Amino acid sequence: MPDAPAINITYSGNRARTVELIVRVILIGCALVAVITTVGIVASLLFESLRFFQKIPLTDFLFGLEWSPQTALRADQVGASGAFGAIPLIVGTLLISAIAMVVATPLGLMSAVYLAEYASDRTRGIVKPLLELLAGIPTVVYGFFAALIVAPMLRNGGENLGFAISSESALAAGLTMGVMIIPLISSLSDDVINAVPQSLRDASYGLGATQAETIKQIILPAAVPGIAGSLLLATSRAIGETMIVVMAAGLAANLTLNPFEAVTTVTVQIVTLLTGDQEFDSAKTLSAFALGLLLFVITLCLNVIALQIVDRYKEQYD
Repeated sequence: MPDAPAINITYSGNRARTVELIVRVILIGCALVAVITTVGIVASLLFESLRFFQKIPLTDFLFGLEWSPQTALRADQVGASGAFGAIPLIVGTLLISAIAMVVATPLGLMSAVYLAEYASDRTRGIVKPLLELLAGIPTVVYGFFAALIVAPMLRNGGENLGFAISSESALAAGLTMGVMIIPLISSLSDDVINAVPQSLRDASYGLGATQAETIKQIILPAAVPGIAGSLLLATSRAIGETMIVVMAAGLAANLTLNPFEAVTTVTVQIVTLLTGDQEFDSAKTLSAFALGLLLFVITLCLNVIALQIVDRYKEQYD
């Protein structure tokens, strides 16, 4: 009888170790799911892209100035060899994303500063959910808004001012996309600004600085890594958008930097190439995987830049 407590303690310890082992295996399995999924996606893109580059030279794809993948069903038909230059798609993607970021960056940052530093608790409780409600609107609704309201308004306004603005333009898509990603920048920047220690604010006020000076010289510099990360994340979101571009900017692969003209993006062409009855082994269909790989590399570079910025400018607080 005196040995019973020792037996119970040993049994409890073995049971705890068994449960801990099971939990660890489950956690490792969950982590492996994400890793295996990522590896599978990259491997499928690489495999199909290599098949595409066996048909179309890599240099023609990366540096070609014309995108017209209208390959024929038979070799004797006219247009059996299409043009697969990705430069017009890259330029269109960057143009629309740049317009969107020009719209979203100041509005999102100023909204975050107001909510974090100036708004009362009651105002913040009302404004922040309303602002974040924009993030819950489906992108197809933004596309309808761009096609039915923004694009005609720009076209009519351009006619009144003497500008020729196309019914489908990069400007209409960029403006609408900028409104869509405002909540992303605002919400992430707001969290970063609120994470700045209150002691820094108190020290600045104690030295006689105003609230505006404190925000400009203390809070924003301390929040630079998080703000930069939010901006690059928003840029990646803009680069990957499809529906707004389809409905507001069109499908024309024009190589232009004029925001008043119609352009298209990488994601739109991927959807177009994989829609309908297509021969999977054709260069036209395989080019969608090459575009997907290109888009993956672009977003990966943006993420690497974001990590470099965070590592360089991050501050350690007690």
